[in-house]
Amino acid sequence: MNLFDRTVLLATGLVCIYMIWFLLGKQKNSKTAHVANYYYMVTFAVLLVSGLLLIAFGWNILGLLGGGSAASKFVSIVATLIPFALAAGLVKRFYPQLATPYLVVLVIGLLCIGGSKLLALATLAKIAYPVFHSIAGLTIFVIPVLAVKNKIMGPNFYGVTIGGTLIGLGGIALGFLTGGRQLLFFSGDFVLMILAPILFFTAFGYMWGLTKGELDK
Repeated sequence: MNLFDRTVLLATGLVCIYMIWFLLGKQKNSKTAHVANYYYMVTFAVLLVSGLLLIAFGWNILGLLGGGSAASKFVSIVATLIPFALAAGLVKRFYPQLATPYLVVLVIGLLCIGGSKLLALATLAKIAYPVFHSIAGLTIFVIPVLAVKNKIMGPNFYGVTIGGTLIGLGGIALGFLTGGRQLLFFSGDFVLMILAPILFFTAFGYMWGLTKGELDK
């Protein structure tokens, strides 16, 4: 990992710290408090921890360049919470009647992904990663679009869609690689080259959408 990557990951961490502070502030206000804020905080907390671990231990902790270990398995499992938690929060906020069954689906996905890593089940990993990351990614892509279209949120809320698209694509690419295959031109070296910027623009997109997307009442 070079200095540019570490700098970008540090900037990502600062965005995450700001958003955790921002969301805690929203929870203190009865007008803006919502269970969805806790889901969003999980997303930023995991992004923060993942970035710090990458800064400390480098790309090998992902296990893509021959550095597979218990730590890499832990990181890959926990990192799944980034899109999963945000997707669950969006469903809870905009489609609360679907929140419980949707959360059940994501929990099943997390268990499948965790089991595939801990038990070294390559076949399960090849299925679980693309399927469940696609579910979360599509949720993060579609809900903000519908919220803006229905004039529930302002156009800045599209930032969440952009962030979700980036992390979803990155997650699927990583899933293919950890399963022993490659998604299109996303080789291991290429993914590691763009991963730090993906994490930053994901965090920034989420921040922009969640802080600027509310319509003035």
